[in-house]
Amino acid sequence: MAVDARVGAGVPRAGSVPRAALSRALAVPLVLALVGFLPGYVTAQPGGDGVRDAAYWLQLTLTVYAGGRLAAMVLARRRRLVQGAFWLFVYVAMGVAPLAQEVIGQVPTPVVGPRGDTTAALALVLVGCAAFDVGALLARHRPAARARKGRGVAQVSRRRLWVLVAVAYVGGAYSIVKLGGPAVFFDSRQAISESVQAGGLGGDGQSHVGSAFVRGFGTVPALLALLFLTRWMITSRAARRSLPAIIALGGLVLLNAIVNNPVSNPRYWFLTVVFALLFTAFPRSPVMYRTALVTGVVAALLLFPFLDRFRYDSGGYHPVETTSVLEPLTVKDYDQVGMFANTLTYVHSGAGHTDGRQLAADVFFFVPRSVWHGKPVDSGVRVGQWMGMNNTNLSSPLWAELWLDFGPVGMTAGFLALGYTAARADRRYAQRTQEDGRPGTVAAVVIPLVCGYSFILLRGPLLQATGRIAIGALCLALVTTFSQDRRRILR
Repeated sequence: MAVDARVGAGVPRAGSVPRAALSRALAVPLVLALVGFLPGYVTAQPGGDGVRDAAYWLQLTLTVYAGGRLAAMVLARRRRLVQGAFWLFVYVAMGVAPLAQEVIGQVPTPVVGPRGDTTAALALVLVGCAAFDVGALLARHRPAARARKGRGVAQVSRRRLWVLVAVAYVGGAYSIVKLGGPAVFFDSRQAISESVQAGGLGGDGQSHVGSAFVRGFGTVPALLALLFLTRWMITSRAARRSLPAIIALGGLVLLNAIVNNPVSNPRYWFLTVVFALLFTAFPRSPVMYRTALVTGVVAALLLFPFLDRFRYDSGGYHPVETTSVLEPLTVKDYDQVGMFANTLTYVHSGAGHTDGRQLAADVFFFVPRSVWHGKPVDSGVRVGQWMGMNNTNLSSPLWAELWLDFGPVGMTAGFLALGYTAARADRRYAQRTQEDGRPGTVAAVVIPLVCGYSFILLRGPLLQATGRIAIGALCLALVTTFSQDRRRILR
């Protein structure tokens, strides 16, 4: 049967609806909802002690700006995974949620400094967002690197993938046994913490490293092995006919249902799992991409605060009691703007910038404090201790991390580089999933994973995020090859 050559060249078949027409049909209601309706609905709610000062107007400006950029990501012709995740986070966590807090005059974490520090924090967030956009624009003008068949492209080694699968099973089994069996993973995060203490993995600083290693070793290899096998299955007929691959995939699905479920894991990690799986399993679906971003907004605003139910057992759980539709947005998950303002106040109080010491602690997180005397604690804990908080498990958004280390110039440069890198990663993902459909392409799995994990990196603190990054990097190094021998790579 002959195939119309125009279809392969990108010319739509007769009678089909062009993608641009679909975009135009979605554009008006989507932009109106994200830029106009939702911010307008929030500001129109009967508030508490909210004031309409410079900080309020900057917050509203940030929300509208992020809403416009998120709409642009959703309607983009190409799927921009990492940039889309960035603007989804900014719109929800730095935009709508703190705008609701401004309106009703209620914040999840105390803001201890003067109102001017909140105003400055919002202005710096806007500067960082603008720098991100400039970086992405600069990346657009760089010629795209063409994928060379068999040359310079990171591929998955067939033999070493099976080694990763074995590591995933061993790591998952060890984590399950060490923490008290499968049942504890469906109880609560409090039950997991108690199992950690009972297993001798909690208490002092080194024990916290041990518990993080056990959890990371049990979750990250299992997720990566599942992603690589999923990619292999959807792109290779040979994989779908391989009984060992089918059995391994089924076992990994069950293992991930235990160790990576939303009950026993932080909500941001489960969000990572969902986004990585969706964009790995549906690499060419614009519908899935757009649905994920739009649904992400709805879920983050309406469902995310109530998923705190899984943090505690039935005795320790206190349900969200609200008299306003906005009050669930004042929970601790959305304290990013307030914590950035507190970071500014902390530095202005005389502590000063750390000149990269916080970042050094993030990079060399594995160095024990017995060796590195005076090793910095994570930024959220550092500022929380200065504030006198009993609970120092506080966020430290990337804006605060960069500003604490390097000041406004360094923060701006950091977001410029971040925007450039995100745009390059999105272009690479498009090349590897559309132009280069090889099953073993590493970028087709890594970039969806980075997209999901970016929520954790943007929320911070960075020190808490580096353990899983290191384990993931080791897993990737294990399976990656640049060999041109087709017998050694997935196909």
